[in-house]
Amino acid sequence: MNFLDDLFERRSRQLAQRSSRRGVLKQLGGLLVGAAAVPLLPVARAVAAPQAAPKAPKEMGDESDCDYWRYCAIDGFLCSCCGGTKNSCPPGTEMSPITWIGTCRNPADGRNYVISYNDCCGKSSCGICLCQRDEGDRPPYRSDKTNDINWCLGTASAVYHCSTAIVVGVALDKGAK
Repeated sequence: MNFLDDLFERRSRQLAQRSSRRGVLKQLGGLLVGAAAVPLLPVARAVAAPQAAPKAPKEMGDESDCDYWRYCAIDGFLCSCCGGTKNSCPPGTEMSPITWIGTCRNPADGRNYVISYNDCCGKSSCGICLCQRDEGDRPPYRSDKTNDINWCLGTASAVYHCSTAIVVGVALDKGAK
């Protein structure tokens, strides 16, 4: 035990010789202010606060057909033709976290839905079921509204394979506030 007492005493004296009280208070104050600012940083809070999944809309039509209602703003190969589904990527590919969005009218219930178009990346292009429906497409200066960009930038491989169409939620009516 004396060894530990001697060690801490020596280290404490060395620290006292190299620093001042003001310096220690400055460091402690900076640490407290920095720790208080951490919750203000822009981080994804969606994981921390689970939200209820949007109610699934009534579905009608063939999800491997370009005229399927969810594909109103799609530009690419349909994952439903390439081994995946309208909501999921085929095996061996990775869904890009960066997306473009569109608003499509579902003929089954007459409501508009916000659709997230996620690209599946990691394999060469699927090559079948190419759809280019540009309803509501915007010029590239509004990158979140255009489908003419390689959206595989947030994945391990930037090689495009196919695109999904995931319902995010019900779109607000133009008259609603």
